[in-house]
Amino acid sequence: MGKRKNTDKIVFDNVEVLDAGAKGVSVAKAPDGKVIFIPNVVPGDVVDVQTFKKRKAYYEGKAIHFHEYSADRVIPPCQHFGACGGCKWQNMNYDKQLFYKNREVYNHLKRIGKVELPEFEPIKGSEKQFFYRNKMEFSFSNARWVTEEEARSGEEIDNRNALGFHIPRMWDKILDITMCHLQEDPSNAIRNAVRDFANQHGLEFFNPREHSGLLRTLMLRTASTGEIMVLIQFFDDNKEQREMLLDFLGESFPSITSLQYVVNQKANDTIYDQDVVLYKGRDYILESMEGLSFSINAKSFYQTNSDQAYELYSITRDFAGLTGNELVYDLYTGTGTIAQFVSRKAKKVIGVEAVPEAIEDAKENARRNNIDNCEFFVGDMKVVFNETFIATHGRPDVIITDPPRDGMHKDVIDQILKIAPQKVVYVSCNSATQARDLALMDEVYKVTRVRPVDMFPQTHHVENVVLLEKR
Repeated sequence: MGKRKNTDKIVFDNVEVLDAGAKGVSVAKAPDGKVIFIPNVVPGDVVDVQTFKKRKAYYEGKAIHFHEYSADRVIPPCQHFGACGGCKWQNMNYDKQLFYKNREVYNHLKRIGKVELPEFEPIKGSEKQFFYRNKMEFSFSNARWVTEEEARSGEEIDNRNALGFHIPRMWDKILDITMCHLQEDPSNAIRNAVRDFANQHGLEFFNPREHSGLLRTLMLRTASTGEIMVLIQFFDDNKEQREMLLDFLGESFPSITSLQYVVNQKANDTIYDQDVVLYKGRDYILESMEGLSFSINAKSFYQTNSDQAYELYSITRDFAGLTGNELVYDLYTGTGTIAQFVSRKAKKVIGVEAVPEAIEDAKENARRNNIDNCEFFVGDMKVVFNETFIATHGRPDVIITDPPRDGMHKDVIDQILKIAPQKVVYVSCNSATQARDLALMDEVYKVTRVRPVDMFPQTHHVENVVLLEKR
């Protein structure tokens, strides 16, 4: 391995990529022993690396020449791979993706949690490795990202409008997407039609620096039932132009179940504090799972991989080992999907969630599914989940918890330890914070089963299910 200067940047020659690191970036070693983080390479590749950032303990760089290709490398099907930061592992064999995800979970639980672990059950891979997402969000911009190939070509770009994804680490730069492999059609057709119509009719794309323009974001939600939701977020409140675009969508895509919009003139794109207006159809779509129906509105949380959500919930129910006699608490219940999924094998399920709209959805879903053994309550978990609540609703035999990425609040963990149900099933989208929480529970609970679930093929993200049983 050699080292040479390239202006003010260092180039390392013949570097072997050793491992897959955090956040989908691969890892190599420089001659001075420092780690090099390199995107868009696969462990086993041998490359020349040009660094663009130097820190005390590491470099960040990019591969500028390949000497050898890894046996685990595959050809990415997406034309946007490398510029788009969404699917960083598209160039890696899927079995190898599962290997690294499984290992990450193990390392987090072992090194952060420092708890005794059973042998892992096989990671549950996804049958669909592309076109698996049921929700996509795209951004409009009047100053689209110019790719390296376009910049090298020297061709003048007349139209700088874009509808696509943010370039990693660049909040104001949008990569124009023509074909995305994450969501089934008509997702690509709808997005491309919206962009083309807007360009043809002079509709102004959003300027993120000046906060001006008509078109801000596009959200597409699909369901396994075939239902489709489209929500366009506008910045300018221009009724004529807004209705022109929405009418075009409704006429061009009659399969759209729910056509909605938001006029959002605040600094950020979040719609959770905004009024969502129904333009055509109904204000929700229906998802189906094991004979249950769940309504999903514009603000609902629902697992973004419907097929793998079923696998995740099935594993959760299996770990709970319900016989029909148990009182189950489902913490961070969201719209009550897990609660209702396990309810047929429980005596009663109590769901708790901090978002009022989610609890209303949960109650509506329970009514729709004729489920009468689920109750749902709204409140901050660390406040509502207290001794009074337990005295009122009963002491659970099993607790299922599916917290956000930050994990559980320490007060919630303390309360679980006080209640001390026989079993706790911990579902997590972040095995690092899960490991931290397992360490806090280790004195009372032993980890007896672990099974990772791949919800997001082609990315480094992985879910994990852990069964804790009283010592």
